[in-house]
Formats: sequence, C-alpha cells, structure tokens
Amino acid sequence: MTTMLGSFVLGTPDPPALADFYRALLGWKEVERTPEWVRLRAPGHERPGLSFQLEADHMPPVWPQKPGAQQMQAHVDLQVDDLVAETERACALGATREEHQPQECVRVLRDPHGHPFCLFLPGA
Repeated sequence: MTTMLGSFVLGTPDPPALADFYRALLGWKEVERTPEWVRLRAPGHERPGLSFQLEADHMPPVWPQKPGAQQMQAHVDLQVDDLVAETERACALGATREEHQPQECVRVLRDPHGHPFCLFLPGA
C-alpha cells in the first residue's frame, strides 16, 4: 500500500479570501473554488495541495500557547531564501508578525485569518 500526503487543509470563515493570500504568497495555482472550499497546488504538481474549508466558527490559536486557551493544532512551514525580504512580502500581502520569535532563522507570522505559519531559512 502506498500512502502520500494529498493536501493540508486550513479551516477559515472565508475560504476564497484565505486561498487568495496563500496563492499570492506561494505562487501556486487555484484548481478548485466554491464558497466553502478552495484548493491550491504547486505549478506542475497535482499533490500535495493546500486547501481551505469553511469553518464559520474558526477561532485562531494563541501563540505562544497558554493553558486554557485555544491550542495550535498544526501550522505551515515555508522555506525561503531571504528571511527579511519574504517576511516583508508576507506582511505586505496581509500577514502579521508575531512578537514571540523562538529562533533567529525562523519567523513566526499569522495569515489574515489568524493561522500561525513559519518562514525559515534552509538548514533551519
């Protein structure tokens, strides 16, 4: 039996809007769109993809985590060649930089709907 990662899915109150952010950030293609579901994929690759599903009651996690608060279940790590330039570009697209930064070669940001994601340099 062969198993492979098909897609990583983020819940959001507005799948098309969040997909537009990640499409611009990653340069990926949109291959499916409804008001409740959007799927992106890297050019030239069918899988894995990044998808967005409607979760009207989405509550962003607290970062860094705190007892009794919404916990982060997962996050996306994105490798970049220039941490400063890509952090600035992500913020220009609508991301926000977190105050708490655990490592020099990693930047923790939030997408426009509050999901944490990390930019990191090769070797990190």
